[in-house]
Amino acid sequence: MAIVQIFKWSSLVERFDYTVCTYSITLPAGPATFRLQPLHPAMLSPYAELHCSTNFSFLQGASHPEELVERARELGYAALAITDECSLAGVVRGHLQAKTSGLPIIIGAQFSLREAFGGQARLVLLACNRNGYGNLCELITTARMRADKGSYRLLRSDLEPGIADCIAILVPDPRAPPAGIVEQADFFRERFAGACWIAVELL
Repeated sequence: MAIVQIFKWSSLVERFDYTVCTYSITLPAGPATFRLQPLHPAMLSPYAELHCSTNFSFLQGASHPEELVERARELGYAALAITDECSLAGVVRGHLQAKTSGLPIIIGAQFSLREAFGGQARLVLLACNRNGYGNLCELITTARMRADKGSYRLLRSDLEPGIADCIAILVPDPRAPPAGIVEQADFFRERFAGACWIAVELL
C-alpha cells in the first residue's frame, strides 16, 4: 500500500483509474493524463505495511498474527501495522512475536465507513503513542457497544472531533465517484491536520 498525504485535495482531479494506476486532471492548457511509473528497487525507501488484517478479522484475514510478523521479518519489512477490523485482538500475539523477531509493530485498527459516508471506503487508524492507543480503544468500544455482538457501527459523529494522537489513512472505494472521494478526503484532512493520508492499494 502506498500513501499520499492530504494537504489540499484538488478539485481538478476528474478520474482515477485504479486498475492501471493513471489519473486525469484538467489543467489551464487542457486535459492531461499521468501514469505512475514503478521505481527502480534501489530508489525505494524501507517498506512498512500499514494495513494488515489477521485471522481475528473474520472473512478478511487468514493468517495468525505471529505468522504475519515472521513473514514480514523474512521479507525485510521495516515495520508492520496490525489493523484488524474494529479490534485490537491480533495486536497482543503480534507484539509478543515481534519482541522475539525484533520487528517493530504499529498498533492500529481499520473501520468500514459505510454508515459514516456510504460506499465501501475504509479508515485505518494508527496509534502514535499511549494516548493515541487509549483513544483508539475508546473509539472501538463506542462502535461495538451500539451494535449486536460480533458487529459494530461507526458513525460520522464519532469522527467529527478527530482522534487525537492517531494517524488516519483513508482507503477510498475504487468505485466511488471522484466527488465522493474528495468529500471524504476533505473531512479527514480537516480533523487530522498533518496526520491524514490517502492510500493507493493494488487491487
